[in-house]
Amino acid sequence: MLSLQQNCLISACLLGLCTRYDGKTRPDTFDFSLTEGYHLIPVCPEQLGGLPTPRPAADIVGGDGHDVLQGKAKVLSREGDDFTNEFIKGAEQVLKIAKMFNCQSALLKARSPSCAVSGLPGVTAALLMKNSITVIEADYPKILSDPHNHENYYTGLVK
Repeated sequence: MLSLQQNCLISACLLGLCTRYDGKTRPDTFDFSLTEGYHLIPVCPEQLGGLPTPRPAADIVGGDGHDVLQGKAKVLSREGDDFTNEFIKGAEQVLKIAKMFNCQSALLKARSPSCAVSGLPGVTAALLMKNSITVIEADYPKILSDPHNHENYYTGLVK
């Protein structure tokens, strides 16, 4: 039977899959009941870009994810290795999956050079935004600290 549920990308690490840069698994405390009515499609931009797990921690240097996509910033490991091409390739692969499965939204991990939405947007988040896909940052502890913000925070995802 064909389901009428919408597809939504989700950072694979939020589900506790072994995709974090340090190879550890840490399920998020996100309230997944808020995603009822959605098919969640897990993605890891770094792995899709060809980086191994575990891998060196990396940060965007010289701007944000938008700047990386424009060639104005880089993604570097703390040791100075340039992972810019891998991060861009991973973002492009995530976008391809989003289009393939007609995903209109993505639930992404906070504080990630790929997936962050607030602060300095990551490379994948920036590419999804550029392509009119709603990105929602899953940072449940921040939401719990301000319960008045809870309902408004997820309006992009929750029906």
